[in-house]
Amino acid sequence: MNWTIPVIFLVFILIFICVKTFSSGSNVNSSKNIIPGPRPLPIIGNLHIVNLQKLQQSLEEMSKKYGTIFSIHLGSKRMVVLSGYETVKDALVNHADEFAERPEVPIFRYIHNGFGVAFSHGDNWKMMRRFTLSTLRDFGMGRKTLEEKVAEESTFLIKDFESHKGNHFNFTVTLHLAIANIITSIVFGQRFEYDNPQLCRLSSLVKEIFRLLGNPMVLLYNVLPAIRFLPGDHKTVMKYVDEMQSFLRKTYLEHLQKLDIDIDNQRSFTDVFLVRQHKEKEDPNSYFHDGNLLSLLSALFMAGTDTISGTLRWGLLLMAVYPEIQSKVQEEIERVIEKAQPRTEHRKQMPYTDAVIHEIQRIANIVPLNLPRETTVDVTFKGYFIPKGTYIIPLLESVLRDETQFEKPNEFNPQRFLDTEGKFVKREAFMPFSAGRRICIGETLAKMELFIFFTSLIQKFTFFPPPGVTHVHIAPDTGFTAPPQYQRICAVPRF
Repeated sequence: MNWTIPVIFLVFILIFICVKTFSSGSNVNSSKNIIPGPRPLPIIGNLHIVNLQKLQQSLEEMSKKYGTIFSIHLGSKRMVVLSGYETVKDALVNHADEFAERPEVPIFRYIHNGFGVAFSHGDNWKMMRRFTLSTLRDFGMGRKTLEEKVAEESTFLIKDFESHKGNHFNFTVTLHLAIANIITSIVFGQRFEYDNPQLCRLSSLVKEIFRLLGNPMVLLYNVLPAIRFLPGDHKTVMKYVDEMQSFLRKTYLEHLQKLDIDIDNQRSFTDVFLVRQHKEKEDPNSYFHDGNLLSLLSALFMAGTDTISGTLRWGLLLMAVYPEIQSKVQEEIERVIEKAQPRTEHRKQMPYTDAVIHEIQRIANIVPLNLPRETTVDVTFKGYFIPKGTYIIPLLESVLRDETQFEKPNEFNPQRFLDTEGKFVKREAFMPFSAGRRICIGETLAKMELFIFFTSLIQKFTFFPPPGVTHVHIAPDTGFTAPPQYQRICAVPRF
């Protein structure tokens, strides 16, 4: 009997909250100026109607009901979803300043601590972005010097593929290691053998972190950070991040011991940062501190390996599934560069190969949710009022598979990037690197890597499914990025 009154009081409170929520919740036709969306429940919001393992698909389905702009509550967090090319472009390009911020996401807060480029803010973001872009250019991004490193790495990758003598093998690991070596050559000035235990462990950590970042428990932690102390994948991500950053910290401290402040002797991205740090050591307001360096290195390793290796996996598997397309690429390679090593200068002479790579990127849709944005000011967008500080999801999957931009978007068809004369055609809705103020800073490097690695491999091998496999179903794996599900492949030498 002593519990009766508190229980009745609690029930009345819950009923009041539910009534309040449903009466004030979003409705498709409630008002022209109120963003439509499903009504949220107390505490959990709309978590009960979304598939956290395939969140982008849930959001795509909702856009069919609520339109290209709608709101959703994950936990108590209200988010505004932008869907379709026209809407996403309008926000990120035409209203670039208003949608230029990053929201606070607990798991990324743990990884970057507000530093670096990916999830930093204000003047720190501006300074680190400017430094990163200029330093990457100095170390050859978009130039011959870095192109030579990519071409050299492709020869090591080819030798590894040759060692399997046409038998089916797991190509995921070696592809990831090869791309990781491009990053190590930039940030540390060296590459590693594919059996190097440090490189293997670092590569493995990056893959696992990205896989787990898309798991339901991590998404729940991001919207309900109070569950931090419960066991789950979010804890595992933190553990792996700590191990990765411990390696990165140890390595840059080794560079610090050997540092030559003579600008002509800087061997890597890390050296350039450390020299700048040394020069500004007396400035208490300097942005060149260990926190920013660790975040930059983490971002370069994570974003610079998983997305490119995942896209290349899609590419090789698609070639095995579509042998007629693979043959056309090989014919163009033979006609334009014969047996010479591919270089980016060949790309303009190879419209079909260029179209195939673009279509691979479109189908791969490697970061389907895009990185989130946040409004920097109150903004009226497409007739809807969006307050400053609103969490924005510019749904990239809805852009790359927009039916108004790409006919039969779920089909793999490189012809969509070619005109009737076989010349390459740029498609405005092709934005796998996002757009606006927060567009991927590694876009130029990524394009170079994709072209040289893909063309080099197709030049040397013909890719087939394993013997006895008559039907290969390629589907995206779960995770923050969307590489294809595990598949083995045969790489048969052409000559």
